[in-house]
Amino acid sequence: MKVDIQGLERDPMLRGRVGRLVGAALETIKAAPVRARVTFFDDDGPKGGLALRCAVNLHVPYRPAIHIEHVAATPRLAFDGVMAALERQLERYRERARENRRHPKKYFVAKRLLMDGSDSRKAPRQVRRRKIAS
Repeated sequence: MKVDIQGLERDPMLRGRVGRLVGAALETIKAAPVRARVTFFDDDGPKGGLALRCAVNLHVPYRPAIHIEHVAATPRLAFDGVMAALERQLERYRERARENRRHPKKYFVAKRLLMDGSDSRKAPRQVRRRKIAS
């Protein structure tokens, strides 16, 4: 898994936190090659205000790409907002996969029905009957 972080050249602590948290969140996905790009940029430049944007692009095989953005006053708050949304999205993927595993497929059900029908052809069990006193 490759996590590409852009826009945090001056903050090594936040850079390490981003790599660690995104890597931990993506470990729950079962599809092997995953590529993530986390980008931080300032919309307003030197003006200030709520303009620091964190964007995550996540590429997972066999699924559409995930794009999440959040705007906040600091890069850490923007990243925390993105991580909350990313965890919700990944939970939806896990829930969808869990639901698909729970329903048996048609061939599994047909085989199961055929096996249950073959048990009825066996000889009936011998049952001991009580003797009734006359």
